[in-house]
Amino acid sequence: MQRYEHGGNVYGEESILLDFSINVNPMGMPPKARQAIVDHIDEFDIYPDCHCRKLRQALADHHGIPADRILCGNGASDLIFRICAWKKARLALVTAPTFSEYERAVRQFGGQVREYLLFPENGFLLTEDFLNSMTKETEIVFLCSPNNPTGRLIPEDLLERIIARAKELGILVVLDECFLPFTKGNTMAGQLCENLLILRAYTKMYGMAGIRLGYLFGIPELLERIAPYGSEWSVSSVAQVAGVAALEEEGWEEKTRCMVQEQREYMVQRLSQMGLNVFPGEGNYLLLQGPARLHPALKERGILVRSCGNYTGLGDSYVRIGIKQQEENDILLNAIREVLNG
Repeated sequence: MQRYEHGGNVYGEESILLDFSINVNPMGMPPKARQAIVDHIDEFDIYPDCHCRKLRQALADHHGIPADRILCGNGASDLIFRICAWKKARLALVTAPTFSEYERAVRQFGGQVREYLLFPENGFLLTEDFLNSMTKETEIVFLCSPNNPTGRLIPEDLLERIIARAKELGILVVLDECFLPFTKGNTMAGQLCENLLILRAYTKMYGMAGIRLGYLFGIPELLERIAPYGSEWSVSSVAQVAGVAALEEEGWEEKTRCMVQEQREYMVQRLSQMGLNVFPGEGNYLLLQGPARLHPALKERGILVRSCGNYTGLGDSYVRIGIKQQEENDILLNAIREVLNG
């Protein structure tokens, strides 16, 4: 079982100068979102719209799906817990390694978790053998594409087969697409049905981790059952205003994808030249394997990377690094070189 830890825990760590343990947009928050928060500041003394009408319509226009197929929440984690509070699944299936909140939420509401192991020998890629792990006892499946911390996309044809198999067995599939906008992968939103929910968040692409804003794609009948398990005003007025404005930032996603891809390739090349085992990935982060001393030695130098010792199937020799802009990436590369040569 995993220990529930996450990146970005810099609080009380005054010595940390650069945080590579997080995997959010290295360009930060879109300027229009920043400005919208300032422009609307006098409106924040009243309760927010608990139905997020303007935000849901903006998301509907952005994604090309009806607004009644969108449920907003206080980040993707809030929605994961709402799903599990409603479903109360006795048995869930997750890949391993993956984001620990799926397991934590299932167990919080009395369920058990079975892990389907991914292996470094094939770059942690999910294969069609996963279909055999879905049984009539399974009530919910959590998948992440691209996966965290491996960065691997699930092939679209395999996802379609998983959804079809789940439908046959009456299994609910929760597909986490929070990192998908950093890739050239296609959403499964066009496949929405009674056994598919899709998670999205502003945290990663729009650099709004501290504002807390996530949303869920699903058919209205499912969303109506899940919604009551969240608090009435779970999405603040600040989050709603910033969320609408972020979508108005022209070319933001494309500009981010280009920058992240360029820097990811740059980092893969440099890290591989140092003899580190860098796994192929398509997100805005990299999983790599090196000496176990790497994480603590970098921390001593004021740089925090994500130790993966608490992920099933990994260990202290694995770390995840978020992709930043080149100046910061070069600082990390130099520090890693010092550690390896030390």
